[in-house]
Amino acid sequence: MDVCHVPVWTELDMDAVGAKAGIIAFDLDNTLARSKQPMKADMARCISMLTRLRPLAIITGGRFELVKSQVLNELDDTACRENMHLMPTSGTRYYRWNGAAWHCEYAHDLDPAERRAVVASFERHAREQGLWFEHPWGRRVEDRGSQITFSALGQEAPIEQKETWDPDNSKKNCLAAAVGADFPHLAVHSGGSTSVDVSRRGVDKAYAVRELSAMTSVPVGRVVYVGDRMDPDGNDYPAALAGTIAIRVSGPHDTLEVCKELIARLS
Repeated sequence: MDVCHVPVWTELDMDAVGAKAGIIAFDLDNTLARSKQPMKADMARCISMLTRLRPLAIITGGRFELVKSQVLNELDDTACRENMHLMPTSGTRYYRWNGAAWHCEYAHDLDPAERRAVVASFERHAREQGLWFEHPWGRRVEDRGSQITFSALGQEAPIEQKETWDPDNSKKNCLAAAVGADFPHLAVHSGGSTSVDVSRRGVDKAYAVRELSAMTSVPVGRVVYVGDRMDPDGNDYPAALAGTIAIRVSGPHDTLEVCKELIARLS
């Protein structure tokens, strides 16, 4: 497996980053906002401003409805929605603004029988590993069509519970390895704080940034990608391997500083 070092933003020459930036792309959970929570007002102002300065993409393991509730609903009236590229479920779906609504341009859905088999695999291995809690907060396994997502504590678990459940990602990585062994032809990787995602192999965040590059004619090497899961087992890491200008953050507080640095250079 290829390996690359992904720097934190304080290690970068932000003048050089700003000079090369053709597209600004962001992960969502723990990058733009805490899990399942809307962006804070200062982040919303920065994202709205960035949409007026460069094309802006959101590439997330979450479904489109979360992009809407966490990001789109928080943008101010100055945001340029025509300049936005939304790629939920790890890039397996792609949405653009058509002037009146968000339109799905493509969706790489899994076969229904395959999706049922993945759900069964999640339950079997989670039970074996002691990760199947009998009283989760909300849905535990979600069939998103193009992606199956297992959330150990449930989709609606309190943020504090999510953020302290698996701080070193070892639980998620172990479950991902077990499910991945059942489906070698699919991509299985740890996602957010408590989640593991399954999608078509080759359709991940590397695929998403290459598609984004092709559709906008902006080289991958000029795509700035900001994410918190830049470890080799994380779902943001493929975007770094694809050749983007990858920036590692530890949470929305870091991302806000990155946004301010970019706005200062792109304005």
